[in-house]
Amino acid sequence: MPEDICTDHPLFGGSISSTFPVRFQDVSNIRQVPDHQEAFVDPSRDESLIFELLDLKPDVNDIGSAVWFLQDLANEQDAQGFTLVEQSGVVEVPIGNVSVVVTTAIGKMGVSKARQGREAQNVVQVYLANLRLKNVGTDVLVVAYEPVLISPLSESAATVGAGLPAPAVKSGFLPMAEVFKLAVSNFKVNDWSLFGN
Repeated sequence: MPEDICTDHPLFGGSISSTFPVRFQDVSNIRQVPDHQEAFVDPSRDESLIFELLDLKPDVNDIGSAVWFLQDLANEQDAQGFTLVEQSGVVEVPIGNVSVVVTTAIGKMGVSKARQGREAQNVVQVYLANLRLKNVGTDVLVVAYEPVLISPLSESAATVGAGLPAPAVKSGFLPMAEVFKLAVSNFKVNDWSLFGN
């Protein structure tokens, strides 16, 4: 059985890096991606991994920040049936010589591909980590999408097939929960000047 080959990926021109499987392709090679995002996709599994830099939300408490961003994402995507599956407490981790507050949350929701309507919604599990770089006034989001149920009307059905996707391990791949943990735990800032002074 093949194994997922993981490597360190440069992000934002190499100012940041993270580790995740090479099967994830850079979306910017296919379409325009906003400057504050790096997006990767495995089209064969309809899984995606996104790194996003946002201005720090000072009015959002550390303890519930990942849940707040997950609910905001659900609203932004006009998701149906949002359910919070799990949330972590606050963990402080060092990134370089800076202590960073990290929280995570997992949710399920029905979302449509950009050009498709509600009738083509897929059910996805969304993993979200919020790394609060308070020293540079930035909330970093690491977001992973894993399909749970593919609608026969979704454009994804042509590639992945409708219904329940095959478990990642049966295809020799890391489950999305593991890809997410790997990406978050190996997140590094290589050049803090990315965030300005």
